[in-house]
Amino acid sequence: MKPKMIEYYPEGKLMNKPENKFQISSLQGLMDAQQEGTMLEARAIVCDSSHNLIVELGSIRGIIPREEGAIGIKEGTVRDIAIISRVNKPVCFIVEDFMKGSDGNLIPILSRRAAQERCMQNYINKLIPGDIINAKITHLDSFGAFADIGCGIVSLLPIDSISVSRIDHPRERFSVGMDIRTIIKNKDNGRITLSHKELLGTWEENAEQFSIGETVAGVIRSVEDYGAFVELAPNLAGLAETHTNIESGQQASVYIKNIIPSRMKIKLIIIDAFMSDRTPTLPEYFYQGTHIDRFQYSPESSLKVIETIF
Repeated sequence: MKPKMIEYYPEGKLMNKPENKFQISSLQGLMDAQQEGTMLEARAIVCDSSHNLIVELGSIRGIIPREEGAIGIKEGTVRDIAIISRVNKPVCFIVEDFMKGSDGNLIPILSRRAAQERCMQNYINKLIPGDIINAKITHLDSFGAFADIGCGIVSLLPIDSISVSRIDHPRERFSVGMDIRTIIKNKDNGRITLSHKELLGTWEENAEQFSIGETVAGVIRSVEDYGAFVELAPNLAGLAETHTNIESGQQASVYIKNIIPSRMKIKLIIIDAFMSDRTPTLPEYFYQGTHIDRFQYSPESSLKVIETIF
């Protein structure tokens, strides 16, 4: 069994914890944090013309110098947008020093880079394929979603790993700021790629939520000459009989005609279809563990085996 490790969280998780709020609320609390090496979080309120981040700390303000804004800034491997984009958002940091301001008051000198390096060393570097972790969606692109897996360190969740049912864009599943669970898919030269679909249930687990004779909600995912594929759940789709005036992306009400586990087939009849905007909802996770070595999507009775090996 893999030994238990310290878990670091996406930025924002520490912000409202009582101990964090207590330590950032006073100069003495920040001095204690420096002595103890405590990681803290607060809101960045300004990025100045030199790309230093100004951080709100109760009645005082701290500063994260540009080169301490993120891993890779000093080396030139990360662009300054990684700093600028943190304005009005939580940032994690280590208190490194104090300097006197022009008014004689002490200004805390903070390092987000040091917090990220600690996260990398104690947590992310120890993750292995199959580990299931907390993440927060930071931005969406046509090819996938980017997620903070700890202290602002971002990894890619490719679009084809989000769910079994195919989607046109990650915004159909996620919104920026959404907290999700995700799986370490692979690690290559320190770069981590994520997966998600294995947490959304097997074919059988999803099919058990539906019964023959029901009329249920769905999303039309593709229209072919022989029928339309309709998503009933992120990891489950069925084939509907040919219907006029339908197109991909429409919401639909569908009648469940038959469910055939051995062939992983659900036969549907489209009752109605219409265009409608839907806001992504939090995913429903069937697997609640912290590690998975193998995921078999297909039923044992199926002749076709669909699985993921981590």
